[in-house]
Amino acid sequence: MAKKETILLVEDDTNFGLVLKNYLELGGYTVVLSRDGGAGWRDFNEERHYDLCILDVMMPIKDGFSLAADIKKVNPGMPLIFLTAKALKEDQLKGYKLGADDYIVKPFDSELLLFKIKAVLGRNAIVGLKEEAPSFQIGTLNFDFDTRELFTADHKFTLSPKEAQLLNLLCQNMGRVTPKDEALLKIWKDDSYFTGRSMDVYITKLRKYLSLDPDIKILNVHGSGFRLTIKEKGA
Repeated sequence: MAKKETILLVEDDTNFGLVLKNYLELGGYTVVLSRDGGAGWRDFNEERHYDLCILDVMMPIKDGFSLAADIKKVNPGMPLIFLTAKALKEDQLKGYKLGADDYIVKPFDSELLLFKIKAVLGRNAIVGLKEEAPSFQIGTLNFDFDTRELFTADHKFTLSPKEAQLLNLLCQNMGRVTPKDEALLKIWKDDSYFTGRSMDVYITKLRKYLSLDPDIKILNVHGSGFRLTIKEKGA
């Protein structure tokens, strides 16, 4: 039997925390519930392996942003999801700058949260398997994120840092929508009109590189973002 993934849930609303803990356990996870930021920090430092931390922001003793910063100092690769009523853009930017994988505003759909958790854990599992040489096979092309090289047997491009980050994010979400606002916050640290236009330029550049294989497409998903797809042979 596969080992259950363990989540540290830090939530100071007792009733909501218990309901969410039970829901996540029904979803197949082991969940440790901490009632405030101080307890969350103590639980994080216990001899226990966590696969993901879900943090409220507005908590007594230690707020979620401070807790996230402390967690990242100990384990920079720890996946984080903020689950909070703080919906201001400035707060979301702060969350992503602290290294959050997602920032979910209450109220939210519980089923959507479960899918987001699976996506975050899935992405980090891929990264974990490829820590020494994070690379992707994209159709007939190869992408090495460490060297920022996209190549075939006959061609090689060295991507700019932002091109490489963007392609890496698209590859992690292969076949799924990469939300535009998420990409902007993670890579550009801002989701203004001007950074959105900048991202469109980078998407155009990536499409040009990927056109070496006509089966590879970066599709616009209206109102959402982009999806990297590879046409199956014979389809």
